[in-house]
Amino acid sequence: MSILDMVKGRTDAMLPEKYKTMSTEEMEKRIRRIKQSLGTKLFIPGHHYQKNEVIQFADATGDSLQLAQICAANEQAEHIVFCGVHFMAETADILTTDDQTVYLPDMRAGCSMADMADIFQTERAWIDLQERFGDTILPLTYVNSTAAIKAFVGRHHGATVTSSNAREIVEWAFTQKKRILFLPDQHLGRNTAFDLGIPLTHMAVWNPISDILEYDGTDKDCQVILWKGHCSVHENFTVENIRQIRENEPDRRIIVHPECTHEVVRKSDDNGSTKYIIEQITAGAPGTKWAIGTEMNLVNRLIENHPEQDIISLNPLVCPCLTMNRIDLPHLLWCLENIVEGIAQNVITVDEATSSEAVSALDRMLESV
Repeated sequence: MSILDMVKGRTDAMLPEKYKTMSTEEMEKRIRRIKQSLGTKLFIPGHHYQKNEVIQFADATGDSLQLAQICAANEQAEHIVFCGVHFMAETADILTTDDQTVYLPDMRAGCSMADMADIFQTERAWIDLQERFGDTILPLTYVNSTAAIKAFVGRHHGATVTSSNAREIVEWAFTQKKRILFLPDQHLGRNTAFDLGIPLTHMAVWNPISDILEYDGTDKDCQVILWKGHCSVHENFTVENIRQIRENEPDRRIIVHPECTHEVVRKSDDNGSTKYIIEQITAGAPGTKWAIGTEMNLVNRLIENHPEQDIISLNPLVCPCLTMNRIDLPHLLWCLENIVEGIAQNVITVDEATSSEAVSALDRMLESV
């Protein structure tokens, strides 16, 4: 179900006017008061891409799966206010107990990549691909996907992957089947498979809009089927950005996220997950010069936290993740005050059947690394 479907016709899901006119000082004061009064009953995880106005109130920061696992381990928290996007809150609900409630401060905080693979498109694609290749395909999905897609993958004996463990999971997948279907980010799938020695000529792309397999090779050579999806932020880092850095500042090291295009990843000095990028910057010597190809809020935070280094964005014109940035101070306060008043607003719930199958995909990943 898309974010639009969930909020359609629900005027009560819109932020009340009073929060739009409240001062920042007043909102911050109210949030601190609520956090203090609820104590350990409240837990606020904040994704690395959140704005500082929100991340200052996070009880833990991290990537999506890491935060969901932290939520699952925090049995004291009755209320989990997930400052991220919809699929992240879904994963938290899947992994936590029935006694815990997961909230998303703004239900419009989706993920364009996750929305590029819905379950109806995926079921159609699977039928066509099975007819073409037979029972030779194992599905894998990036954790940046809906609960329904994770459940689909679990139902068909596949696994989830993160940008940190994609290589290990793809290696495992090829011990299970001859081919993989990689959802929903084609760039992470392509970059990972290429690093494992699979040539680009052995990779096809499934177009979910036209229901066509885009591939010039022979079926027997096809090893990887990439879903035609991408991250709207990371696809905006270009080879031209790299060319300009190389020409003007050849001593500046370029590090990018593997959600960037294959050409950008290949021309960079290094690439890795958000966690990996943070670790590399943290370990960098004073005076080290970096150009980072990832979300702008994180880059700005790294610049603030490491003044001893010279850090810039690989593309200074790239905007922050717009859907992630829907989680702001007014929405966070609104969500918390609803909790205090006993109003069940913006609750994220994944049904039991979907959760069970999604957990199988998550468990296979954890067992394989």
